This record gives sequence, C-alpha cells and structure tokens, in this order.
Amino acid sequence: MNRITVVELKALMDQGCDFQLIDVRESYERDFCHIGGELIPLGDVLENTHRIHSNKQVIIYCRTGVRSATLISVLQTMGYSNLYNLEGGIVAWSKEIDSTVPIY
Repeated sequence: MNRITVVELKALMDQGCDFQLIDVRESYERDFCHIGGELIPLGDVLENTHRIHSNKQVIIYCRTGVRSATLISVLQTMGYSNLYNLEGGIVAWSKEIDSTVPIY
C-alpha cells in the first residue's frame, strides 16, 4: 500500500500540487476538525467511487489511518493504484503540522 506522511502532504499542499484529498471520517468528525479535502464517509465510499480520481494522486485520511488503510485495500482490488494512505491520519497532522487541529 502506498503511504504518505503528514510532512509530505503538507509539502504537496504548500507547492500547490494537483492531488485529491479524501476524508473518510463521519460528518460529525469533520465538523469537529479537518484538514480539507472531500468528505466521503467510509460507509458511503463504494457507492461514490465515481468521485475518486483515477488519473492523479489520491490521498485518503481518517482519524489515525486505520479506516483509510482498510478502504484503500478494498479499492485496490477494484483496480485503483493511485491511492495513498495518510500515515497517522488527522492525529498525526495535529501532532506534527498544526497543533490547533484538535485531537479527539
């Protein structure tokens, strides 16, 4: 599975790179805190695969990286090879990049 660290993601953002960021947490989690990207809750992803780009890097995140890793494993069986799991999820983002993002 492809992985990306929060430091690498921050660099992509700062450089204005073209990638897709998907948050697979629940809407109440996103309401509490987020780092951007499209919200597609984990339970809704398989019905919304048309929203996932196949021609550019797609970075998927959740709270700690477990749900996003599970999802990526499933999507890879469907032919996706451009997916990256954000290691440590939003918790790592808060600890390493932006401490104003609350940890829950």
